[in-house]
Amino acid sequence: MLRLAFLCLALILPSLAPAQGAATLVADSVTLSGDNRLVADGNVEAFYDGTVLSASRITYDRTADRLSIEGPIFIRTADGQILTASRAELDPRLESGLLRSARLVLDEQLQLAANQITRVDGRYSALTRTAATSCQVCGTRAPLWEIRAESVIHDTETRQLYFDNASLLIRGVPVLWVPRMRLPDPTLERATGLLVPQVRTTNQLGIGLKLPYFIRIGDRRDLTLTPYLSGSTTTLEARYRQAYLRGDIEILASVGRDDIVPDTTRGFARASGDFDIGRGVQLSFNIEALSDPTYLLDYGYSDQDRLVSGLTLTRVRQDDLFFGQAAFYTSLREAEVDSALPPIVLDFGYERRRYLADLGATVTWSVSADALQRTKNSDPASARDVARVGTGLELVHQWVSPVGLVMTTDAKVVLDYYLVNDDPTYETGFRAGPSGSVTLRWPLMRPDPTGIVNIIEPIVSLGWSEAFGVVPPNEDGLLAELDEGNLMSLTRTPGQDARELGYRTSAGVAWTLGVPDVGTSTMTFGRVFQSQVQPAYSAASGQARANSDWLLSTQLALDGGFEWQVRTLIDDDLDINKAETMVNWSNERIDFNASYLWLPEDAFRDRDSPASEWSFDTDWRVTDNWSLRAEARYDEAANQLARAGFGLGWQNECVTVDLSVARRYTSFTTEDPTTTFDLAINLTGFSAGRSQAGPAGSCRN
Repeated sequence: MLRLAFLCLALILPSLAPAQGAATLVADSVTLSGDNRLVADGNVEAFYDGTVLSASRITYDRTADRLSIEGPIFIRTADGQILTASRAELDPRLESGLLRSARLVLDEQLQLAANQITRVDGRYSALTRTAATSCQVCGTRAPLWEIRAESVIHDTETRQLYFDNASLLIRGVPVLWVPRMRLPDPTLERATGLLVPQVRTTNQLGIGLKLPYFIRIGDRRDLTLTPYLSGSTTTLEARYRQAYLRGDIEILASVGRDDIVPDTTRGFARASGDFDIGRGVQLSFNIEALSDPTYLLDYGYSDQDRLVSGLTLTRVRQDDLFFGQAAFYTSLREAEVDSALPPIVLDFGYERRRYLADLGATVTWSVSADALQRTKNSDPASARDVARVGTGLELVHQWVSPVGLVMTTDAKVVLDYYLVNDDPTYETGFRAGPSGSVTLRWPLMRPDPTGIVNIIEPIVSLGWSEAFGVVPPNEDGLLAELDEGNLMSLTRTPGQDARELGYRTSAGVAWTLGVPDVGTSTMTFGRVFQSQVQPAYSAASGQARANSDWLLSTQLALDGGFEWQVRTLIDDDLDINKAETMVNWSNERIDFNASYLWLPEDAFRDRDSPASEWSFDTDWRVTDNWSLRAEARYDEAANQLARAGFGLGWQNECVTVDLSVARRYTSFTTEDPTTTFDLAINLTGFSAGRSQAGPAGSCRN
């Protein structure tokens, strides 16, 4: 058949010619009947102002300025709406008119089938005797869920759906009737209204229901109020968010009464924010407060054992670094006193780096200060206030010989002034700390025609450091560790207060093996030989003796997403003094993380017996519809579980169901176990139930 294509604006849209683009009509045949009637027949397609229309027959009556369309009809509007119908009477703009036996599809998710759809001015669509669902519809079989309503009005400007006399049906069985309701369509990300309810059950608070209500205050602000009701608590939760041009803030709060602490109002509040205040400076703050130490655990908000409120300023550029922090700590542990933390900590630092081309070296200058304040206490160590200000200069030069030997020299000097109050054990005054090292590396690589990379790198470092002046208390370097990252460093202390003294030699070897299409493995083996015992190091650090423990570290990374890491410290008697291993496996189907840690007894860290525990968490997508989650942490030293959890999820194209159970056996405040059940059901297709849609089911005979 002959297909005709022509511009028909002058024929069917004369009034729109000055302001709108021309309409294009394509059909197998086009017939003109006088001056007022045009008939397009057979595989008709019309294109106008971003809207596409296809039908079997279109008749245009110029006198009535009306299109009579015979189906099957398919219309895709400029804003992405899809309409199908058997017959239609529309204006030439396709904005107003009537569609019979019609279907409206929004965002390719939600479909609304109606006896008829009346379009008004391109903004409103009024549907009568409507069935709405985002589930796949198979023949005459009822979908998994649907909402049937006497009428539905869709407002494309506000992107809202208004239902009258609506009923929710599950597989055709009515389960809920609502006289009127409003739901956002799937294209609207933020709309005032109810969010998905959540059922939460604990052995402390009983069976409860959370009913979140979202309030859109503006384009950059919103408030969510969530009543939490059960037989043991009446609580109101709130979340406020506001976005600015250069940052955002969030405020979380909860207040109510329960049977756990009778006749007492309990609650907590947390405010946080991040801002770019210009010139590359980032500002962040966090403020936390709560009524009692167990509140966060009782309501499942957090298992943190300390609250931290503070303000942080940072700026990171190519050649300099700036940071400043003020923090206030509050302990939630029963056996811990706030004054011993200490509660108030101030920290500041600035570093600037410059490369000296004439010397082939990099020089780094730094200045830093910190202070901590405790409340008055009879114990000097629990009342001590310390302030420090210091500066440092470091010069690093690297040289590569013709045979590939890499030599790095590092020279550094620091000068600090310490002010110590309320503790006569320590003096106020200056401390100077010079240090230097020479490190030799010789990476040896064996070529392989198959592409296998095999590198052996022996490493040795000769270092020296000393301290002159006062001996300050060690406030910021209590958790020193020996690992492959600092084996060759000038010092292994994490802070400024403690320093390594005397001479030392660090020796080790690193081996890297890479196999194409298989993966990469690395191994580091080494030790630090020191001229004297370092008092700042504990037994668990592996450096309590003059000669450190042997460090053995191995990493394996396979192309399939599997990673395995082992780190251990071994003494001269071949006894393991510390061991940890971590396994990670991540791909499209599974995300698995597991770890094991063993630590020796250490009076330096108030550990009077060895500690040993393993933990794991996994998320396994069993099929396209089903998923499983599990987590556990087991304390082998105490021979008991610390926590365990299990979750089961199911989803398809229109429903997401999430069921989880968690049990906490002990905490920092009590040894009473707590069990929590959570159930959430989302009907996808509406903005209020938005979630990632699962795979669509298949229709079977």
